[in-house]
Amino acid sequence: MTEAITAILPERIALLGNPNCGKTALFNLLTGSRQKVANYAGVTVERKEGTLHTAEGRHVTVLDLPGAYSLNALSGDEAVTREVITGQRDTLPELLVCVADATNLRLHLRLVLEARALGLPMVVVLNKMDRVKKLGLTIDRAALERELGVPVVGAVSVQAHGARELQAFLDRPLAPHRPPTWKNATAETVRATQHEAHRIFKLAVQEPAVDADPSAKIDRAIMHPVWGFVILAIVLFATFMAVFSLGDVLNGYIEDAFGWLAGLVETHMADGLLRGLLVEGIIGGIGGVIVFLPQILILFLFILALEDSGYLPRAAFLLDQPMSKAGLSGRSFIPLLSSFACAIPGIMATRTISDPRDRLATILIAPLMACSARIPVYTLIIAALFPGEPLAAALTMVGLYALGVVCAMAVAWVMKRGHRSRSTLLMELPSYQWPDLRSLAIGLWERAMIFLRRVGTIILALTIVMWALYTIPSPRAQTGASELENSLAGEIGHALQHVFAPIGFNAHISIALVPGMAAREVVVSALGTAYAMEGDEDQVGAQLEARIATGWSTATKLSLLIWMVFAPQCLSTFIIVRRETNSWKQMWLMGGYLFALAYLASLITYHMASWLTA
Repeated sequence: MTEAITAILPERIALLGNPNCGKTALFNLLTGSRQKVANYAGVTVERKEGTLHTAEGRHVTVLDLPGAYSLNALSGDEAVTREVITGQRDTLPELLVCVADATNLRLHLRLVLEARALGLPMVVVLNKMDRVKKLGLTIDRAALERELGVPVVGAVSVQAHGARELQAFLDRPLAPHRPPTWKNATAETVRATQHEAHRIFKLAVQEPAVDADPSAKIDRAIMHPVWGFVILAIVLFATFMAVFSLGDVLNGYIEDAFGWLAGLVETHMADGLLRGLLVEGIIGGIGGVIVFLPQILILFLFILALEDSGYLPRAAFLLDQPMSKAGLSGRSFIPLLSSFACAIPGIMATRTISDPRDRLATILIAPLMACSARIPVYTLIIAALFPGEPLAAALTMVGLYALGVVCAMAVAWVMKRGHRSRSTLLMELPSYQWPDLRSLAIGLWERAMIFLRRVGTIILALTIVMWALYTIPSPRAQTGASELENSLAGEIGHALQHVFAPIGFNAHISIALVPGMAAREVVVSALGTAYAMEGDEDQVGAQLEARIATGWSTATKLSLLIWMVFAPQCLSTFIIVRRETNSWKQMWLMGGYLFALAYLASLITYHMASWLTA
């Protein structure tokens, strides 16, 4: 009777599971678009929280914990996961939902047993139950419940109603829990846990006589020492072809929309500073950045799809040996791959690298990976170089990405010379599967919102500042000079041009590089604002591309592309390097070598291109 009175319905649950168990796909299925993403206080680990509706219509808060192989933390992510479910960080969940890949229980049962030892109310979710039959596996759920002593439910996180059992379970009352306790494992307890996991697996799971998983057959090609690299090159090339060919079509609609909006404002507003701010500053600047949103989302679509399919971990294994030539291990691949989206999460992901020298080298070369903020600049300049030639544009884009990677490996080789990595890459290779469309859609939506928030805050503010600098006259204005030359921006640009003239940069480029340190995309919006003030504001993106195509020499275009490959990243990257290394010296070392490398490479490129095109 007492238990019935004190029993509670869970209002806050936490999803725990190994990487690649489908935990995040289950989180997306349960919460849909009702998600919030932030960081845990004091650390740079991502915190995802959402709300689900149970079968009886109750609202339950769901926390998606960072993936962990064990609660005996070896990485910062695993440490945060353990701290959350032991009440040391964040609000203690009332129910622990331990997600396990039903097709790989041999590996995942260890974490289940560690979580059970905490004493929290817990339910085990056997995910990917649709694949169990296809692979010829038989799982005795009753035996699993009996041996684990906790409820077990099935789920298919890639199906619309694949979490019905879990949603129904959440309407069942739970007995109050005692405060969780945790003791660091000894060698004996680790062996005992492994032995118990093996015993339960043998009792509850019957494997087929013949392995029905086609992953091993596919890996003969994907992981081949020769064909594997050919396939990787084809995948990258197809990605960038889609970025340009499909992206250009979608860009045209956005250009038309902003051109129509600029024309509408001009038609219904009298000439003056306010109209200039709206048309030349906000529409000209912001429109010049938003026009590249399709390319960014197409790139993320390919990255997310390749990750969901199980291909990316195999690419890490494939690149382990080449990276070892630079003194790194395949452990650096995932942080460096993350840096193609943004250097900040890539640098944060280096906390999984145990060797301190490997970690520092990976942090310092992460900015050489071409982040998504460079896509607007790359796309703009490449389109001006090769108008209407998507094949040449895609090859150039691949070349820029490859140049960054090759130079990063060269820099790592110099940093690690005489100190080669001896660490071995150990990573679970998940079975191949079709990407979950729901997770892809949510992932793209999150990245679009992140981009648009930057456009609506940092980029908008800097665009207005740039417009003001181009509008306010210089105290040293000269008779006969153009309006732009007599503006504050013109004066600053001409001063900076003394530094950048040797590498072919004009005043517009020189001044655009300054706000570009806050956000790379602002380089495009700053150029868009400048050229919008010099002519017709219609077709914002197309006008800027045409101005660059006709007004800049081939040498200047190539020089700016090379500059963007090597130049120091945004200020946020400097801040995160300082935080992760706890060293001002390392932060300035990164900025100094990147600036020197960018200037030298652009100088050589500009003068060689000028000589060849003379």
